[in-house]
Amino acid sequence: MYSYSLHALGTMIDASNWHRVEAYTQSLAQAIGPASVVMEIGAGFGFFAMIAARCGARHVYAVEPNPLIQLGRELAQANGYADRITFIQGMSTTISLLEPADVIVSDIRGALPWLADHLPSIVDARQRHLKPGGVLIPGRDTVWAAVVHAPQHYNRLLSPWQDNGHGLNLAAAQQQELNRWRKGRVKPEDLLTPPQCWATLDYATLTEPNAKGQITWVIEQAGTAHGLSLWFESELFPGVYLSNAPDRPHNPIYSQQFFPWSQPVDLAPGDRIDVTLQTTRVENNYEWLWVTTIHSHDGGEKARFRQSTFRAQVWMSDTLRQSYV
Repeated sequence: MYSYSLHALGTMIDASNWHRVEAYTQSLAQAIGPASVVMEIGAGFGFFAMIAARCGARHVYAVEPNPLIQLGRELAQANGYADRITFIQGMSTTISLLEPADVIVSDIRGALPWLADHLPSIVDARQRHLKPGGVLIPGRDTVWAAVVHAPQHYNRLLSPWQDNGHGLNLAAAQQQELNRWRKGRVKPEDLLTPPQCWATLDYATLTEPNAKGQITWVIEQAGTAHGLSLWFESELFPGVYLSNAPDRPHNPIYSQQFFPWSQPVDLAPGDRIDVTLQTTRVENNYEWLWVTTIHSHDGGEKARFRQSTFRAQVWMSDTLRQSYV
């Protein structure tokens, strides 16, 4: 379910998110003509719906399950767009429009595209709500990965379990924490390898919510690695891009994602890193698996880690039995 608090929506359109708003506005301006029908999915209070109306859309459908969509009607009235925007409280996957859309705009992904109902909602919208030859904004997301030196994120994970102040052994909890990913901003100088493309989501053809890919790096300079950093680059409209890459301005909503390793590894030139990264949709969530093998420059195996968000969860024995019946 894609819904937001009013505070979160305010953060998404304030000055710190200028690049995001500008990229979406530019895309809508290029995609919309005087006869265009536009649908906004996960509209919140209809910010981009009003931008679409301002760009000249004949009619806009703003779809949002959160009750704060009611505020959109008031804002549309205040801005002179009430007669051209229809606000619909509900999920885009459960409603029908009076007419198909020429343009569908959405921003319901998280720091990575695999979030809740995002991908199934886009596939459904393309199949049921979009005219043949219509435009999806965004059109394509490319996800990049790099090996990073990130002691600040790694130590923040471990410090509660290592320095508890009472001499207790909390190693089991520490191991669970090392099977979680989390937001973690890195800088270009934190990258120990060049970024590599892990996955590309073309929303015009996408059908599968899951993703799996392999990446290999050969280390060129020594450094201590703490895990992987992932981010996306989005082509909203041909020639219009939005990215949360380390070399892009800080975005408070879309930081990079840090996938820790089970332990830090000192890398030397010539070492080879093989990573298999996979995400699988389970009900309304995604389980992540990252398997890392590091071979030293002389051919020996330096480290091997198999981590997954499944291992980060605390399971009751009855729940586990039900999962495997």
